[in-house]
Amino acid sequence: MKLSRLLSKVDVLGISGDISGDVSDICYDSRKCREGSIFVAIAGAEFNGHDFVRDAVKKGAGYIVHDEGNIPAEPSAAFIRVKDSRLALGRLGKNFYGNPSRDLCLIGVTGTNGKTTVAYLLESILESAGFCTGVTGTVNYRYKGNLFPASHTTPESLDLHRMLREMVDAGVTHVVMEVSSHAIDLKRIYGCEYDIGIFTNLSREHLDYHHTMEEYFLVKKRFFTDVPGGRVAVVNGDDPWGVRLLDEIKTPSVTFGVGELCDVSSTDFTLSMDGIGANIKGPDGGFWVSSAMVGKFNLYNILAAAATAMSLRIPEEYIRSGIGALETVPGRLERVSKPGESAVFVDYAHTGDALKKVLENLSDFKEGRIITVFGCGGDRDRTKRPVMGKIAATLSDLAIITSDNPRTEDPSKILDEIEMGIGTDSNKYSPEDMISGFNEKGYMIIADRRAAIDLAVSIAGKSDIVLVAGKGHEDYQIIGTRKFPFDDRVVVREAFSSHRSRGMC
Repeated sequence: MKLSRLLSKVDVLGISGDISGDVSDICYDSRKCREGSIFVAIAGAEFNGHDFVRDAVKKGAGYIVHDEGNIPAEPSAAFIRVKDSRLALGRLGKNFYGNPSRDLCLIGVTGTNGKTTVAYLLESILESAGFCTGVTGTVNYRYKGNLFPASHTTPESLDLHRMLREMVDAGVTHVVMEVSSHAIDLKRIYGCEYDIGIFTNLSREHLDYHHTMEEYFLVKKRFFTDVPGGRVAVVNGDDPWGVRLLDEIKTPSVTFGVGELCDVSSTDFTLSMDGIGANIKGPDGGFWVSSAMVGKFNLYNILAAAATAMSLRIPEEYIRSGIGALETVPGRLERVSKPGESAVFVDYAHTGDALKKVLENLSDFKEGRIITVFGCGGDRDRTKRPVMGKIAATLSDLAIITSDNPRTEDPSKILDEIEMGIGTDSNKYSPEDMISGFNEKGYMIIADRRAAIDLAVSIAGKSDIVLVAGKGHEDYQIIGTRKFPFDDRVVVREAFSSHRSRGMC
């Protein structure tokens, strides 16, 4: 493709060298460049692409796009200085792959919690209605039987446009995309044209990156104000940040919630350990849905998906069947115990608000005790650690604090910061205390996650509920800079097997 065509609508500040040739491909990783590539130098969290220009040229890159001055000249390459390399990458990707989002119904889901579940629900509804659907999200990227591991919740813009082009060429008609706040701020979604944007909620998260809730909200708001498309905004009308968002955007909107004033609502519903039953009311009437998912927060996810489907004019029969067909979402309050065993759930809750909602919902169903195993990730927002400690200790009968993904932090320091939120008036137990069980609410610290899960399973009675929170679908644990195989769901099953063989379950 001619470079002049690729540069259409790119904000170019200056050009040095010959740009009359053809471009073979686009790369932002110098290691992937080849003869005739255009290398886009972008700044990342750990590396700055501008430091790898020479490496890209050695690999054969003939064109360098950059937004920093004083880049050492390379005689064999042309240099194009732009206002913003990240915006340029998105535009170049859009041009190179022929603006694929224009040929799709593209639905973006943003918010702190619920993105993955809403995406799975919409995928099920759309497929029930006969549409060919693709999904990009936290668990994986998938379409038409193809499954790819997710490196980020939302891929880099170039990868995103390439994937959308592959989906279009494969016959995909609708794509549901989880849109993270990082993706919005780092312009990964630039060049995508959305038909619908969904706002699930906003709560304390990523403050190591956004610093304040106000900054966090403003980034989310940009998805509805700065991103092309967005003909309809589907917004949680019961969430205070959602109410504010509705006041500050001009996009036509549809609200969902359990309040009667919402456009799509449910004031008549039942919640149990067996699932959710709800009468969903919309502008054109109401209908009953049944779901195997558990908890009121999942009712909100169902309402978000239903409101979106209604906005797409999908008949209620397909909305109902799509919701009913989805039995579980990987790592989202996923029940991993079997009939006759104590109820054990694995959930991705890794924020205070998410943990609070999960525990409050489980509390409505408990007949015995609630035992919570959780930790906090290293090299991430430290302010949420004591908050999560307090929530777990308050809403659980026994909170077992353990390691999550400590990354490069000292695990013991993370555990100490979680413990700071619990307070000195709480009972602190040791594993040895569990030989005779516990009679009063309390907590304990077991740094080894496998040992913590094993203990929780071993002491849980048939009427107890165990929640293993934080990692959800993840099948690894990050210690230092290395990933080790670790899946909470697998470890739970191993614990049941181990204790059963010893006559303990």
